[in-house]
Amino acid sequence: MAALTRDPQFQKLQQWYREHGSELNLRRLFDANKDRFNHFSLTLNTNHGHILVDYSKNLVTEDVMRMLVDLAKSRGVEAARERMFNGEKINYTERVRSGDWKGYTGKTITDIINIGIGGSDLGPLMVTEALKPYSSGGPRVWYVSNIDGTHIAKTLAQLNPES
Repeated sequence: MAALTRDPQFQKLQQWYREHGSELNLRRLFDANKDRFNHFSLTLNTNHGHILVDYSKNLVTEDVMRMLVDLAKSRGVEAARERMFNGEKINYTERVRSGDWKGYTGKTITDIINIGIGGSDLGPLMVTEALKPYSSGGPRVWYVSNIDGTHIAKTLAQLNPES
């Protein structure tokens, strides 16, 4: 599959944003469509209750949503979803760990940053620490948990953006 930025659907979305992105304003979008919540949300009924998916408070229009769906289709998201539903192996983390999965510039991924503000980093940090004795190699994992930009800046200063 070609790079995302070369995908014609991505380029179409990017062009739309260049032409119209500065016009997007959430207050105006709600003013223009009093029924925006109903147009841009849905409820998933599951065996364990309902899940509300509300994307009305995002800077999207019907055109943008169509382009995003087209982009997802062209990137194989539907096919990946079907593979997951059919029980096929879809977790490719071992490819990252082995170095087979490369970053954008073709270099091996050596570092992963988990950003979790307000305690949302605690679960991943706990699991990582608990499994450390069973780990052999793989990328280094960093945790940023402070809303202050200093923490991420200090972390990024230690890393190579290409890896």
